[in-house]
Amino acid sequence: MSEKPSPAGAATVTDAEARKVAFGAFVGTALEWYDFFLYGTAASLVFNRLYFATDDALVSTLAAFASFAVGFAARPLGAVVFGHLGDRIGRKKCLIITVTMIGVVTTLIGLLPSYLSIGVAAPILLTLFRLLQGVAVGGEWGGAVTLAVEHAPPERRGRYAAMPQIGSPVGTLLSSGAFLAVSTLPSESFDSWGWRLPFLAAFPLLGIALWLRRRVEESPLFEKLLEEDARASSPVRQVFTTAWPQLLVGAGTALLGVGGFYLITTFVISYGTTTLGMPRWLLLTATLVAAVVEIVVLIVGGRLAERHGPARVTVAGALGSALVAFPAFWLIDSTAGLAVIIGVTLVTALLSVPYAVSGALLTELFPAHLRYSGVALSANIAGVASGFVPLAATALLTLGGGSSVLPTLLLVAISLITAGCGLAAPRFFSSRDKVKTVETAA
Repeated sequence: MSEKPSPAGAATVTDAEARKVAFGAFVGTALEWYDFFLYGTAASLVFNRLYFATDDALVSTLAAFASFAVGFAARPLGAVVFGHLGDRIGRKKCLIITVTMIGVVTTLIGLLPSYLSIGVAAPILLTLFRLLQGVAVGGEWGGAVTLAVEHAPPERRGRYAAMPQIGSPVGTLLSSGAFLAVSTLPSESFDSWGWRLPFLAAFPLLGIALWLRRRVEESPLFEKLLEEDARASSPVRQVFTTAWPQLLVGAGTALLGVGGFYLITTFVISYGTTTLGMPRWLLLTATLVAAVVEIVVLIVGGRLAERHGPARVTVAGALGSALVAFPAFWLIDSTAGLAVIIGVTLVTALLSVPYAVSGALLTELFPAHLRYSGVALSANIAGVASGFVPLAATALLTLGGGSSVLPTLLLVAISLITAGCGLAAPRFFSSRDKVKTVETAA
């Protein structure tokens, strides 16, 4: 274990401490995404029938995806609330609150009676719970990335910033794997109690996440901000008034990693089962395989960010996603098992490249005293748009008469937006934080 020397007045961190913080951020983020992704899968397979039941299957699916989108619409509220608190009272305290919120809310979803039991109260409560999920996730990711980066030696920030990102595919693996397991139950058992088990599992997982988070130290840079009284009095307002170009560019670079992911998972699961008539286990298996590959891509992407810079890596991954969009959907449209798995995995791997470096890129856009707010707001502005991607893709599918051409063009458009913002990002990077403190340096 080697200790990194620090400049005068800066906090000293060790590699072991940086790894512990990054691992704690990863575990908490994995739980957050497990809970959040459960809803997306359930919206495709369960909620459309048990909570938004109508005589028209398409209308039920659209209603379920609309409730799915509510979680994303609520994420900026979480970014505002926890961004302000994170830049004022500390990163660690906020992360303990967010992980507790989403663990409790997800458990309550697993206990919620269906429409047949309590009528219209069921979809209303389900949508409310989804909103609370969104608020919690809106404050989670920005804080996790900020905490990991501020504990990391500058020359290794790419790999540590990628650790919270790995929580996303791990959350996907856990949620898809849980649903794949219960999907083997008879239909009546699955509908009555089987689908609830993955949601109820969130409660014991919450205990593990809380134990790890409580062991993590507060950011040394934030403690320095406290010592020097260099905190922003109103960080969210300052982000909107003085750092809005970074905010827009940051949101654009984050769009593909979130919006593209939900198009190729949540939408494709619905499209594959409803329009193409494929078995749900095949789509869930494709998602699982893609998640495993994504973990490898995220690890490699973090290292590439350290070598080539996060902006260049973002552009490369976004352009690659645009190029493979149509071939990937042709493979999915074939309905052949192996081809479907390859198609989903191919797109997921490429759109994961910008996602891998998103934490490193966004934290470079904002100074320390605005970082939690700026990173959280950027990611969640992208998240709002992303939440409506499955809904938009389903509407485009209907408009195109069941053809995948228009949803594929949507993926291409999202990829090009991220590529353009990746090209613009470096002009907003600052060589040092414009506050009275000095960050930990190698």
